[in-house]
Amino acid sequence: MVPFAQAAPTADFGQCVADLKTRAISNGVSPQVAEDVLSQVAHLDRVIELDRRQPEFTTTFADYLNRRVNKRRIEQGRKLLQEHDELLARVSAQTGVPPAYLLAFWGLETNYGSYFGRMSVPSSLATLACDGRRGHYFTSELIAALQIIEEGAIAPESMEGSWAGAMGHVQFMPSVFLRYAVDADGDGRRDLWNSLPDALMSAGNFLNSLGWDGDYRWGREVLLPPGFDYAVAGGEKRSLRAWRELGVKDAFGQALADDDIQAALIVPAGHRGPAFLAYHNFNVIMGWNRSEFYAIAVGHLADRIAGAGGLTNPPPTDTPALSRDTIERLQATLTEQGFAAGNADGILGPATRQAIRSFQRANRLTADGYPDRALLDALGVMAEAD
Repeated sequence: MVPFAQAAPTADFGQCVADLKTRAISNGVSPQVAEDVLSQVAHLDRVIELDRRQPEFTTTFADYLNRRVNKRRIEQGRKLLQEHDELLARVSAQTGVPPAYLLAFWGLETNYGSYFGRMSVPSSLATLACDGRRGHYFTSELIAALQIIEEGAIAPESMEGSWAGAMGHVQFMPSVFLRYAVDADGDGRRDLWNSLPDALMSAGNFLNSLGWDGDYRWGREVLLPPGFDYAVAGGEKRSLRAWRELGVKDAFGQALADDDIQAALIVPAGHRGPAFLAYHNFNVIMGWNRSEFYAIAVGHLADRIAGAGGLTNPPPTDTPALSRDTIERLQATLTEQGFAAGNADGILGPATRQAIRSFQRANRLTADGYPDRALLDALGVMAEAD
């Protein structure tokens, strides 16, 4: 067997791998597979570096969306929509997920299969399992990876993926693979690396299990009236009828349907950027990846692949990317002034956004919960980018 990596494991790592081997066997992995695979894993310093590294600056919504939903990816998606029409129709018929969404996930995860990641999945997972920070989770994922190898889905030396162990066309973690991957081409193997039918059917199966509703879209861009109260953004869902009564219109300026369909309002770039009503399937997308930016990107890319145009109100590109240190100072300053922002951890979570809204409302600023320059100036917080 070819070794997975060149680096030699440390003594501590070697003892940890021996313990992992025992754990794997006790969880039903055959001694031969456990020995063959784990005897070849290596400690990957690069994996620890990537796991530890926090981005110096937060990504703005404009940067995130424009990098992922671009002309090239849209055109490629439309081309693949025609090229794989029969396969996509079959997956959609069996899972209820429309073809454009399947392509959008594929496009965002691996740029339509052009890059799966080049890390040894067994070595990456063993490295993370032995690191201790999230050892229990990655131990479970490593055991799942061994079970995938044992079922014959892929040879261990070919099991490559991201630094965190996500694999194949649609970047499934091993535990997700075990539960939701399917053999759609009938060759007797669930192969998410080399079989597009297996990969797309597996993606559809996963989304279906998360509750995808084939009768509705993910959401839509909307236009908000002058003087709109942004305090209702990011909160509880309301019916389209209720949003209509608040003056919300579709992206073309037409009245929303007088309907009971539930939707939440999302303003990912603050009051200067686009607004979206997010339906049930938005939450399903969040079940795949817990990022609102990701969910909007999937939905918008699917719309564009299906033939829709760009956003009526694109996100502003002049918004500075704030460093984690800046956000920590923002949180500390808000709390000092009586607006509880939670722990000063540099993460814009719900508590921080609510504190921002409260401060904005108290200081006659647009209460959208977004840390724009007007907010920073009002608080006297200097941004790193300044």
